[in-house]
Amino acid sequence: MNEPIGIDTVLERVRRGYRRIEPRAAYDAAEAGEALLVDIRYAALRDADGLIPGALVIERNELEWRLDPQGSHRVPEATSHDLRVVVVCNEGYASSLAAESLHRLGLHRATDLVGGFHAWRAAGLPVAVP
Repeated sequence: MNEPIGIDTVLERVRRGYRRIEPRAAYDAAEAGEALLVDIRYAALRDADGLIPGALVIERNELEWRLDPQGSHRVPEATSHDLRVVVVCNEGYASSLAAESLHRLGLHRATDLVGGFHAWRAAGLPVAVP
């Protein structure tokens, strides 16, 4: 039986498996058409704090279903396992676990935004208020 390790250890191990992206680099990649930003925050957070213009909104509980290129419930943007997805949560924790889950689906370029939406906004990047 495996010993419990705690979420901090889980996050550390997960994040070793891919390269995370800073807000400015994510913005530049999205603007260049090289990355798809995916906002997984709950509606209440999006309503309170705003949206990243151009980001695809997929709540966390639907993420794998919507981004699996082989899935019957995929979004039109889920065209290939080579798709570079940048997952955005509120502070950059849940997005790490989500990116790891996308890797298990074969989306090998999936990553997450360091610091989440809060870091995006703090960097002065565009935010649309609802």
